[in-house]
Amino acid sequence: MVTTPLIANLEKLLGGPRDGALLRYSLGNEHFRAGDFAQAAIRLREAVERDAGYSAAWKLLGKALAEGGQNIEALAAYEQGIAVAEARGDIQAAREMAVFSRRLRRQLPPSDH
Repeated sequence: MVTTPLIANLEKLLGGPRDGALLRYSLGNEHFRAGDFAQAAIRLREAVERDAGYSAAWKLLGKALAEGGQNIEALAAYEQGIAVAEARGDIQAAREMAVFSRRLRRQLPPSDH
């Protein structure tokens, strides 16, 4: 697990009054930026568990899973994220996830999708 000063500071807030989807998303984003895709996916899953309508968290979760080689899980995250984004009227996020999803599908063997 990669830890930067920012990650360490954000982790101190876990379990406190500021803990929530945004904190978990921020931690996931920092782990992603540090190249720790597994830890990023854990924190981003926690973010969407706290706020299932958080389309940016779904998008980054899909990216983290794809970067970590979990392509089937990434597709599922993108599909959920697209549904969430469309329901919220977040058309740009839905389009981006659709593009990522199509790219990922092309990388999968035919039996996997």
